[in-house]
Amino acid sequence: MHVLFVCTGNICRSPIAERLAVLFAEQSQVPNLTASSAGTRALVGYPIHPDSVRVIEQFGGDASDFSARRLSSKIASGADLILTMTRAHSDIVLESAPRQLRRTFTLAQAARLITEFGPASVDDLAGLRPQLAADQGWDIADPIGQSSEVFVEVGARIADLLPPILELCRRSE
Repeated sequence: MHVLFVCTGNICRSPIAERLAVLFAEQSQVPNLTASSAGTRALVGYPIHPDSVRVIEQFGGDASDFSARRLSSKIASGADLILTMTRAHSDIVLESAPRQLRRTFTLAQAARLITEFGPASVDDLAGLRPQLAADQGWDIADPIGQSSEVFVEVGARIADLLPPILELCRRSE
């Protein structure tokens, strides 16, 4: 199971999600899960933002050996599940890889669908999408240019949303 996380610059939110997903999957023994990230307007080659590094490390994750990359149709097409930070990111993913519609959600949408409706596998998520109201705060705010505290808040929100997704990935293998 390969999960792709998408944000704008690929230096803040999506690397936090990627690295925490890997950490949490190891801690809860979710076998065969891999995670990566990309940005719709990535700062290609840049490392993770220092405030995001601190967030990852506060959870016990590893922020080393990272290089931001730009979302491409090839990257999107290789994912079993694509989790974006905003609805706008989801739209950009689908412009690039329209065949991934059934596997593309915001991180918050996927977590809510799993928590409220208990799908048996990732394949069941798309059929549940109509259950969601349009304006439910599905976006995770971009912390770039904000205080360290905002990065901590964003990291905590991402960390709270990941466990049900990882459990679904366990069931989908």
